[in-house]
Amino acid sequence: MIYDIRHVTTYRYETTVASSRCTLRLLPGNEEGQRVFDSGLDVAPTPAITTERVDFFGTRVITVTIEAPHRELRITALSRVEVERRAAPAAALTPEWEDVRHDAFGSSSLAPSAPAHFLYPSRLVPLHEPATIYARESFEPGRPVVEAAAELMTRIRDDFKYDPKATAVTTPLSEAFEARGGVCQDFAHIMIAGLRGLGLPAAYVSGYIRTLPPPGKPRLVGADASHAWVSLWCGPSFGWIDFDPTNAVIASNDHIVIARGRDYADVSPIDGVIRGSGKQKLSVSVDVAPSQRKAGDPPARLLELV
Repeated sequence: MIYDIRHVTTYRYETTVASSRCTLRLLPGNEEGQRVFDSGLDVAPTPAITTERVDFFGTRVITVTIEAPHRELRITALSRVEVERRAAPAAALTPEWEDVRHDAFGSSSLAPSAPAHFLYPSRLVPLHEPATIYARESFEPGRPVVEAAAELMTRIRDDFKYDPKATAVTTPLSEAFEARGGVCQDFAHIMIAGLRGLGLPAAYVSGYIRTLPPPGKPRLVGADASHAWVSLWCGPSFGWIDFDPTNAVIASNDHIVIARGRDYADVSPIDGVIRGSGKQKLSVSVDVAPSQRKAGDPPARLLELV
């Protein structure tokens, strides 16, 4: 499946901002099962300085510095991405989760995708005993790791209410767990905390998911949103497998990856600082739609790469 993705973020400021510096993680990269045809950013006002780098975990990071005074900042990210992931393995054929734990702690690799980076507490995902106890209910002794993880993500979907008003981006994991509610970021953090509490390597994944309108209803422009899910290392033979606890599905061709890290702090789509005072208003519009590009057509440049 080839997708065209449009992500527009607009900040409107109560008073004039003298300057701003933003770090952007909005452009997808190539990885197994995902190929980027085109991607680019348009930032208004035009930045005076733009730099790009790839972070330790492989995420494309753009930093822009805007020196012109402004009352509005608009960031548009456009991408055309092909997603064709391999089918998930039969859960019963995956190794017992205790064996995965043993292999993870025994691994000597420090490569970006090595399990060692995702075994321990991180900035936003501390070890949380209630989450570990909750996860342990699915991880009975000797159970195949994918079977147990799939049950855990399904329980999170069933036991936690999706409620955008229940939490904010700064809400601690412990509060979201206690409230039994939140958004995809909270569900991902809770699942990661439970898995790491059991000694299993788990990563945070940010990106997009293709949404479909109800039967007979038109697809609403801008109705999609950024999404987050969990990647679990399932041993050297199976590697990383992605689980979406918000929707209780193993990620496949409807999921487009933007960034991977230890938690949300590693993959925040936009962060930075401004020189100004007063309130600000944020609006976000995301569209993920099958591309109209035909087979054999050369890729069309969506935006000049920054």
